[in-house]
Amino acid sequence: MSEEVLSLSHTQLDALKEIGNVGAGNAATALSQIINRRIDMNVPSVSIMPLVDVPDIMGGPDSMVAGVYLRVFGQAPGSILFVMPINSAFDLVNILMGHEKSDDYTFTAMDESALLEIGNILASAYLNSLSYFTKLTLLPSIPALAMDMAAALLSVVLVQLGQMGDHALVIKTVFKTDDDGINGHFFLIPDPGSLSSVLVAIGVNA
Repeated sequence: MSEEVLSLSHTQLDALKEIGNVGAGNAATALSQIINRRIDMNVPSVSIMPLVDVPDIMGGPDSMVAGVYLRVFGQAPGSILFVMPINSAFDLVNILMGHEKSDDYTFTAMDESALLEIGNILASAYLNSLSYFTKLTLLPSIPALAMDMAAALLSVVLVQLGQMGDHALVIKTVFKTDDDGINGHFFLIPDPGSLSSVLVAIGVNA
């Protein structure tokens, strides 16, 4: 699978970025309706990196993050990991729940449920976009939430993945409300052969 991901052309990456932009727009619309506030989302970059380097783009191995993990089933199986710095996750929950801003990053059970729902909305929006473009059936699993240091979070994900993938497509997602900028990274980790299926389906397999 490493060779499959590493050999992507600029055209193929651009196509995946466009799909990501459509998915981000769908997610922004869904979140805006939930909180009754305007949210803009965009995908400024799409890149490929070894999974072991993922903690570095999240602020370093010791940075506290919140991550939502899902498996993708269907005709192009894989995994999705959505990760935010802990302060961004807390700010997003405060917006959703109508809380006042605070530097005390303590999450209630309801806050955690809200984060899971956010991850579910984002993953579903992206998969719906991917399904629309590819006509492939893609179904998300029930999401799981973890809040830990970036390196520890990634180690749990790697255990889940086993030997299925050692590189990821990194879709950097930026959320913007009227007065907040909330950053997150969206990782698509295809199972062996899945990425080829997607690229063939959208007509950029060469």
